[in-house]
Amino acid sequence: MTHDCPYCDRTFVQESYRDLHLGHRHEGRLTTRERAAFERAYEREEDDLTLFRYKALGLLVLVYFGFLLAYAVSL
Repeated sequence: MTHDCPYCDRTFVQESYRDLHLGHRHEGRLTTRERAAFERAYEREEDDLTLFRYKALGLLVLVYFGFLLAYAVSL
């Protein structure tokens, strides 16, 4: 099932993608309901990005100490 933008011809696979599109591209034309959906989608996206950043930082730390340990063993 696709989710169509009511203001332009774009279609989206997920409803949250459409809600984010509406908030960014059609900000001045949103209804109260569409604005609330955008804010919920935006908060979920921020939470997902924060989790991704923590995971990427953890992986970077592991790789760094892995190389450090490998260097120490090679001496």
